[in-house]
Amino acid sequence: MILAADAATLAIDYPDLADFGHDPIWLVILKALGVFAFLVLNPLAAILLERKIMARMQGRIGPNRVGPRGILQSVADGVKLALKEGIIPAGVDKVIYLLAPIIAVVPAVMAFAVIPFGPMVSVFGHQTPLQLTDLPVGILYVLAVTSVGVYGIVLAGWSSGSTYPLLGGLRSTAQVISYEIAMGLTFAAVFLDAGTMSTSGIVAAQEHHWYFMLLLPSFVIYAISMVGETNRAPFDLPEAEGELVGGFHTEYSSLKFAMFMLAEYINMVTVSALATTMFLGGWQAPWPLSAFDWANSGWWPILWFTLKVWAFMFVFIWLRTSLPRLRYDQFMNLGWKVLIPISLAWVMVVAIIRVSAGDHTLVRALVSAAAGLVVTALIGYAIWRLMRVPTDPDAPDPGSDRAGPGRSEPFDPMAGGFPVPPMPGQVVDPKATGSAATPPPAGVEPAPSRETTDA
Repeated sequence: MILAADAATLAIDYPDLADFGHDPIWLVILKALGVFAFLVLNPLAAILLERKIMARMQGRIGPNRVGPRGILQSVADGVKLALKEGIIPAGVDKVIYLLAPIIAVVPAVMAFAVIPFGPMVSVFGHQTPLQLTDLPVGILYVLAVTSVGVYGIVLAGWSSGSTYPLLGGLRSTAQVISYEIAMGLTFAAVFLDAGTMSTSGIVAAQEHHWYFMLLLPSFVIYAISMVGETNRAPFDLPEAEGELVGGFHTEYSSLKFAMFMLAEYINMVTVSALATTMFLGGWQAPWPLSAFDWANSGWWPILWFTLKVWAFMFVFIWLRTSLPRLRYDQFMNLGWKVLIPISLAWVMVVAIIRVSAGDHTLVRALVSAAAGLVVTALIGYAIWRLMRVPTDPDAPDPGSDRAGPGRSEPFDPMAGGFPVPPMPGQVVDPKATGSAATPPPAGVEPAPSRETTDA
């Protein structure tokens, strides 16, 4: 998306690091309250719109009782959760159990401190950037703070004193380790091209071209990683209801459960805002609106920024409605065998192009765009190879670590003491039945076989 050909014709007042740290205390408090209000109102709207959009896609009605057309449903749910009795199960580590929801929410809110909403504006006569603060390593600050949030999930699962929450917390740990690496590598490509790690500087560097065009593989990998980072479908393995009852928050209720839900939706807003800042020009207006002076000045950029964030939020909802949950082996293979290696290779390609092209901005942009299309096609092919279902039932699944000789041999689904569904290519041994592996209690007649019934 080309924003403008001549920067001189646009009255864009890009903030830089020298513009921060000079606001009076009342203005800092006002900005902080504005960011907090943005982060609270967006989840309320997101929960309602998610239910409405999912209902529309699935041919249902959705919430329509509380308020006109159900618009107060999110408020009613919040009040209900706040007023419900808070039950603390016996056997939990009470201190950590109570701290875990707070640890999950606070980093999600703190990460928004360096997200730019707009250019320099005048607030009651004071010139200030529409951003709470910025740092020379602003993006690294976001990575560090959002990584702390997973401790809330891990500690919630561990402190609950229950098996399923513990498994959900462990899954979340592995998930963050896998996808945080790929996410960090996508940022490295942006740093190389922009020449800065500050969020305001990255937005300014996209004055002529947005990075989703020049660094398309980074954009695609980040879009996948941010869904895994937020534990959303199809990567919602820490909350898998069919396997783990509810995952890490199974033993939580009332306001503590609401805080985990709030943290999830705030994280969705945060990663969407970060994707907007890194790859969609931040608060800058899209073409052709960027041709007008008013579009990138004053308070209008907040509107463009919010619309871009909600475009990503819609994709989150779309994915949850459309895709089934991945198997755990597919999920881990996607992170370690596809996203991380390709991210490393792409960073090397970007560095080579940056050094070779030098100051030839147009040449660097064209070569980066062409190389990005090739690498993105490689990502698509690798994901297809990983996720495809074998046409031959006896053929090993290429995306599984279990592939190899003997994969198609019969196996006992009750060998571990509990039923295990067959993987693609595995054949259930007809002799290994549930009745044979787990004999009925004494005095209970076994169920008649099909042959006996037919006779």
